[in-house]
Amino acid sequence: MSEAAYGDLLTALPVDHEAGALAGRVWRPGLGPSVAVVRNGDVLDVSAACATMSALAALPDPAKAVRTLPGERIAPVADILANTSPDTRDPTKPWLLAPVDLQVIKAAGVTFAVSMLERVIEERARGDASSAAAIRAEVTRLVGDDLSRLKPGSKEAMDLKTVLVAQNAWSQYLEVGIGPDAEVFTKAPTLSAVGTLMDAGIHPKSTWNNPEPEVVLVVTAEGRIVGASLGNDVNLRDFEGRSALLLSKAKDNNASCAIGPFIRFFDEGFSLDDVRQTTVTLTVEGRDGFRLEGSSSISKISRDPEDLVAQTVGANHQYPDGFVLFLGTMFAPTQDRGEAGMGFTHKPDDIVTIAAPKLGALTNRIRPSSACEPWTFGLTALMTNLAQRGLLNQTV
Repeated sequence: MSEAAYGDLLTALPVDHEAGALAGRVWRPGLGPSVAVVRNGDVLDVSAACATMSALAALPDPAKAVRTLPGERIAPVADILANTSPDTRDPTKPWLLAPVDLQVIKAAGVTFAVSMLERVIEERARGDASSAAAIRAEVTRLVGDDLSRLKPGSKEAMDLKTVLVAQNAWSQYLEVGIGPDAEVFTKAPTLSAVGTLMDAGIHPKSTWNNPEPEVVLVVTAEGRIVGASLGNDVNLRDFEGRSALLLSKAKDNNASCAIGPFIRFFDEGFSLDDVRQTTVTLTVEGRDGFRLEGSSSISKISRDPEDLVAQTVGANHQYPDGFVLFLGTMFAPTQDRGEAGMGFTHKPDDIVTIAAPKLGALTNRIRPSSACEPWTFGLTALMTNLAQRGLLNQTV
């Protein structure tokens, strides 16, 4: 890795990283996965006090814990980032992992009007990208801009539903977009997410797919929202477009969930209100010279983050180790990459960067899921590792 590239790695950190309460997970050769915090440009292992990120997030004040827990210095954060890419990694030195462990990985879908429109297009196009433009124009004619101003579940939303049903234009995506119930699904198995600078996976049979730049909330078992990160909810538009029943095939493949680079816990300088005003940017750079830029503004979300969390956890569903929740995206790429009318789809080795000023940057290379590092370190391996290190009974 060149010196210039090495310096650029620090753009993974929030612009105000020195003031932020940042925590992540680091693989330490000879030890295993370790909960770590960022202080003064260094990464410190705090596993002796908090064996899992789930436990750290569940503390009464996680941000204070990030600043005060005793920790062992591992290395400068830049060194760890420089050793994270599979292509350049020295296996004898530590590297960064996804910043979540025992938390269930959940995602909310169709939370933005633009995203909802694209889901309707996918459904009606049945996975055929060439017909998407005509359908997009038709749906826009029927729906117009009204959905961006509608509160899901409101009388106005239900009145619009009646009109659309009468026009044979109703869709299951519109149901969760403006109806009373949000779409919340399990994105990926616990511990399967990849972190920044790792390869992200696309099912090799997909020919129409895209990144989904999102904010990811960190939520405790009690439903407290305690922090946030960035995520790429990699999506196969052709699979889901053929049938909504293929959602798991479209969403859950090896390395198809990226989260990172760190969790930023809420404190006096960063709160849920900051999340509500966050604009997430996306850049895709291909080996073919293609470049795509886009953004997603949480301020335009149809369902407030607190409402989405309330629809995820409660009397009807519990998460004893907490969960993380992708908030959805308003970004839906339509820019043609090749033949006119075929829209955007990934090509191998695309570099995807998802960024927000107060959350940093999540960067991944896109490869077929079968070519990404296989997921082998699951819950049994984690518990065995922590037990061998004597970390399961520590107290704070």
